[in-house]
Amino acid sequence: MVAGIGTSWYAWLEQGRDINVSENVARAIGRALQLDRSEARYLYQLLGISPGQDDPAGAEALGVDTGRVVDEWLPNPALVVDDLWNLIDCNASARVVFGIEPGDRNLLVSFFTNEHVWSRYPDPDRVAREAVAQFRAAAAGRYNDPGFSRLVSSLCARSERFAALWRSHEVLDSRKKRKEIDHPDVGRLSFDVHTWRFDGADEIRLFLHLPCPVTETRAKLETLLRQHETVVREATAS
Repeated sequence: MVAGIGTSWYAWLEQGRDINVSENVARAIGRALQLDRSEARYLYQLLGISPGQDDPAGAEALGVDTGRVVDEWLPNPALVVDDLWNLIDCNASARVVFGIEPGDRNLLVSFFTNEHVWSRYPDPDRVAREAVAQFRAAAAGRYNDPGFSRLVSSLCARSERFAALWRSHEVLDSRKKRKEIDHPDVGRLSFDVHTWRFDGADEIRLFLHLPCPVTETRAKLETLLRQHETVVREATAS
């Protein structure tokens, strides 16, 4: 009764019968049984379901101050995103380097709809192809999520570039790679990118950027942060 599920259907579930269990039903059962985060994730694993954004294993239940995590990575850029590339946190360096504005909520939306962000990449077409392929792989468990559908529909309507790439159906896992930025103030910046997943929340990823050795990136980055000292100070204060 608490979960809003029929008695016979719930009995079939406990008996292991061949029935389909949606994410909403799994969440309702987890709440009715008062499962903690680990128990809820175990239930989803048993049912073969990827938890959605509102699941207890989401960003708010991490028990980690992601703002402090990214700020401790200064002066290097750091970002925290979910599987839909919603921006959970980023440090001041990431904002200055990648052109992330205060109102930006999703990295894909910023990249495909803001020409100032798009133009910072020396080869934006390649970056776009990789980004959409990685997004498709990361969001595989969210295809029935209304939030996922809204995001894809909105991006397809606002960006023909995204729409064309989405129709290509490429898939690519995120991995360590090199990222280059042509910043309007200091020129070319080169970073090695390392991706980490938070314990207990596979859908939450931390992107750490390290200046490539044998380049002038670190010196340019320090110069850039001095030039934007106000942005850095306001970001770290908040």
